[in-house]
Parts: sequence; C-alpha cells; structure tokens
Amino acid sequence: MKEEIYSEEEIKELLDTMAARFNTPEFIETDPIQFPRKYTLRQDIEVSAFLTATITWGKRSLIIKSASRMHDIMGMSPYDYIMGKGYEKLATANIHRTFFEEDMAYICRGLHAIYRQYESCELVFSSSLSTDDKIWEGIRRFRNLIREANQEYDAKSLKHISNPDASACKRLHLVLKWLIRNDGIVDMGLWDKIPASELLIPLDVHVSNISRQLGLLNRKQNDRKAVEELTGKLKTFNEEDPTLYDFALFGIGESKFFK
Repeated sequence: MKEEIYSEEEIKELLDTMAARFNTPEFIETDPIQFPRKYTLRQDIEVSAFLTATITWGKRSLIIKSASRMHDIMGMSPYDYIMGKGYEKLATANIHRTFFEEDMAYICRGLHAIYRQYESCELVFSSSLSTDDKIWEGIRRFRNLIREANQEYDAKSLKHISNPDASACKRLHLVLKWLIRNDGIVDMGLWDKIPASELLIPLDVHVSNISRQLGLLNRKQNDRKAVEELTGKLKTFNEEDPTLYDFALFGIGESKFFK
C-alpha cells in the first residue's frame, strides 16, 4: 500500500477535524457503545461493556445485532445475570461469528470471579499503574483472572481475551477507552483511577492501514509494538488524550478519504 506524505500540521488538522465530526452524540446510535450506555449501575455498565467489546469485529450492523441478542440473554441487569450464574444455562448456540454461547459463559464465569474479589473491574486495571507495563499489565491481570476462573473448562474460549504479549488487544483497548475517556460525549468516563493519557489506541486492520497511509505508523505488523508506536505519535498531537483520534481514524475510513 502506497504511503502518502503529509506535513505534521496537515495531519493534526485532519485528525482534529475528523475527531470533531465523529465524536458526537449521534455516533452512539450506530456504534456498539450504545449497549453499556443504557445502564446506570456501575457493574451493569462494566459487564455490558466488556462483553460487547469482545464481539466488536466485522460489520458494525452485525455487531449491533449480535450484541442485542447477547443482552436479551442477560435480561434487565447484566450484573445480576453474572452474579446469579445465569450463564450456566448457556449451551452452544452461535452469538457472533466465531463467538458462541460457551465462549460467553467462559467470560461470564471469569467476571463472576472478579466481582467476588473486587467491587469494580477498574481495580483489576488501576492496581497495575505502578508497573512499567501499566495498561498492558492490567490487561494481563484481567486475562489471568478470567483464565483462573475457568480451570475446569476448555481453554479454547480464552482466545477471545487477547494475550498482551502476542496481540494488539484491540477489543480490550476499546473497552478501556469506553470506560476511561471522559469528555461527556461518546465515551463514558466511568472510571477515574486511570488517566486518559495512559490509554492506547485500539488497533485493527482499518486503523493501521489508514495510519500507514498518513505516515503515522511505520511498523508492518499489527501488534503491541505497532500500538505503542501509533499511540506515541498521536500523543505528539494530544498528549493528554491520544485515543480521541480513534474517532478520527475511524472517520477517515468512513469518509473514503483514501480511495
């Protein structure tokens, strides 16, 4: 793919313009974030956010359809569903692409164990801020807790909770963005122990391709190093809130800026 050459000023202007265009209340209506935003209880929001983000790959319309089905299964309160072990009734039906009911049960079982230990999932991530890895270490701790709660079950479902040593962890960075960024528009700002400046960009194929075309990303693999490289570059435009530009990179793709 050919990379274009833009000045720093042109790139920042484009990113700021596109972020403002897409970071609006109207964005919520067509985005999976609409599901956790339906709740007011902290734990309901967290459960909905983590499960919804887990299936955020593919067409957005299909993600929303699948997320709606998943929330119908959980009923009025996702947190009550978790703590009441409603997931024990799940069988093997498909929920979204390669995500099945047994995968949902695997994650729900892990969340049940987490809530028996912590009042909020935030504490799993915020207690890692003294380490060098920070957000990555929080993801590692979250993944380990999910795995430990499922020692008696098939570990194949763990593939839906990305390994921070081998993956860009796009979906986990997405849910952290939802829960931490707090500009009062789209992202929810539910957590306050982790600053937005520590967030890392949710990197998928589309975001990485656009970033390379803009000259923001040189690394060819879409992995942890690529996430860190791109986020570092975005911090030069907005040090306190680099993942604001997730809206911009999404918007550039939607607007067919590169044809």
